[in-house]
Amino acid sequence: MAGGLVLGVGAAVVLAAWNDSEFATGTFTAGTFNLQGSTDGTAYSDHAASPGATLPFTLNPANLAPGDTVYAPFAVRLAANTTTGSTVTVNTATATGSVANLSYELLETTSFGCSSGTTGTELVPAGTALNGALSGVTFNLNAGSPTSNPGGAVFLCFKVTAAAGLVQGQSGTATWQLAGASTS
Repeated sequence: MAGGLVLGVGAAVVLAAWNDSEFATGTFTAGTFNLQGSTDGTAYSDHAASPGATLPFTLNPANLAPGDTVYAPFAVRLAANTTTGSTVTVNTATATGSVANLSYELLETTSFGCSSGTTGTELVPAGTALNGALSGVTFNLNAGSPTSNPGGAVFLCFKVTAAAGLVQGQSGTATWQLAGASTS
């Protein structure tokens, strides 16, 4: 029995010599994501909170009459430090005051600018109520390459039209949110 006990202790020592370990370490760093806007097509900055950038409408939107249409360009891009592309969703405009009898159209154009003759890909169809519900209105932005360059801009054209029922002295404000989400 003593011999078996000694053999058992010896086996434990032999088994312990056959153990080994490997370690692997990963370092994880998040990329960056920054959507920027421009009201002139050249100077871009962040407008991360409402009311955001003031759109430069071509006609005075403070003196509308039935049948008038005002036009404003806007551009968006991903900042130079952004490491992924983006899907941008155009959300329903948030309205304050009275925006009754005002409708709009939103186009994605090939260059910066917006007038009665501007054409492009229709994102929001003409005649959409200024605070009308939107669903599934998106466009894509690419990150710059390399990431020290900004991504290419997408040019937008807002066309707002006053209908025949516009009330004298009516005043309201609409704020559009362009919500970017990274496409990793």
